[in-house]
Amino acid sequence: MKKTINWLLVGAGDIANKRVAPALRDAANSKLLGLCEPDAGRRHAMAEMFGISKVYENLDEALKNSEIDAVYLATPVKFHVPQAIAVLEAQKAVLVEKPLGLEAREVSRLIKIARQSDNLVGCSYYRRASNRFAIAQSMIKSGELGTIVGGNMIYYSSFAPKAGEQKYWRVQKSQSGGGPLSDMATHMFDFLIGLAGMPKSVSASCANTIYDWEVEESAGMVLTLANGAPVTASFAWNAGCWRHEFELVGSEGRLTMAPFDSGDLIYASGRTVKAIPSPEAENVHLPLIQNFVDALSGDAKLLVPLEEALKTNMVLDAVYRASEQQKAVKI
Repeated sequence: MKKTINWLLVGAGDIANKRVAPALRDAANSKLLGLCEPDAGRRHAMAEMFGISKVYENLDEALKNSEIDAVYLATPVKFHVPQAIAVLEAQKAVLVEKPLGLEAREVSRLIKIARQSDNLVGCSYYRRASNRFAIAQSMIKSGELGTIVGGNMIYYSSFAPKAGEQKYWRVQKSQSGGGPLSDMATHMFDFLIGLAGMPKSVSASCANTIYDWEVEESAGMVLTLANGAPVTASFAWNAGCWRHEFELVGSEGRLTMAPFDSGDLIYASGRTVKAIPSPEAENVHLPLIQNFVDALSGDAKLLVPLEEALKTNMVLDAVYRASEQQKAVKI
């Protein structure tokens, strides 16, 4: 019989309640044993909802529990690296929410420490575990798309948290590292990198036209792939609409995901257009967490190791540099 992985969940925010906690509970050979959350109200409410037996206010105290095998960090970005290091020092595995850190430099520091540890460390770019990613990857490998010659990524929404609200940390640069670029673009950067490789350069412009935030409220850019193909991208929290799309264009066809996370994939070649069904898990975090549990047991390869997550932070850093310098920069 396989060992059950006992999890400590750190953080009781929106994503932790809606997706992470249910996934830690529902994955095979997985148990949500403990919760660490400084806010007493959120801590007790979540513990009661999910029947969590071990509840902590302080991470250092929680990590003393020898029953804990793995830790999921669902905290603001500023805490990811220091908390991950603390988990590794406590000799436990750790799965970290994205982006992995505020900037590539601190992520590199975590990687150095992780390489000296025997414990598994991953990042929660859960779309790498989706059917959509697997289908797109297969089409690229088979040559069905041909050579990638371009692409487009879009995310528009209206997001304006007020001071004092739980989500306000997302517009505080010291807490989040950035606005829609850190929150949503990182998922799409990771998806692109996994399919088409690391971009070699970027030109970009970040803007604040409505809100007086520390972080950008919108950004547009052109990412240049290793073969010279341009991928345009636009991300915004100041739009009066919602739009979330991903598209890759190849010499033999075009693959479109609109919306990015649901519905059929659309493949067009010449004048022929076909829909490709892509049923996804009801809880999109579950496949990635199952992969981590299986990797801990030696039954699977980790989908998003730290070295892959670092690539997205490198792109994010380059986008901000390109916007500040108003010129294309190498990644």
